[in-house]
Amino acid sequence: MKWSDLSDVSCPIARSLSILGDRWTLLIIRNAFMHTSRFDEFQNQLGMTRHLLAERLNRLVEHKILEKKPYQVAPPRYEYKLTERGLALYPILLTFTKWGNDWMNEDENYPVVRYVHKSCGHEAGLVMTCQCCGEPLTRANTSTRLA
Repeated sequence: MKWSDLSDVSCPIARSLSILGDRWTLLIIRNAFMHTSRFDEFQNQLGMTRHLLAERLNRLVEHKILEKKPYQVAPPRYEYKLTERGLALYPILLTFTKWGNDWMNEDENYPVVRYVHKSCGHEAGLVMTCQCCGEPLTRANTSTRLA
């Protein structure tokens, strides 16, 4: 089964992976959150081939995660900005960062990436909670059902 075939299955994780599920796409989105917006910047920072980067950027534009805006007419050049749909991916990046800090750095060979809440200046923790009662969500206290 191809990645693109996952876009038509009933599972929301599979549908999401049909767009985000390769090793480069989330890194492009990560860099967009760090204010990278131009093709050459993405390429220099990520070390991707031009062809592969263009393909991934076009897919992200097609799925309305990034929008492409001209910044130069001759020759035509574009910058890529996160849309509302793209900005909604921020919690996923926070979750991947926490998981990578906790589980992919056991020998402490890498610096730990931390997020700071601008309003209060404290390190932002990552806790998913119930919207109703505020209790932290775990596999043990959560069930899945179709709506």
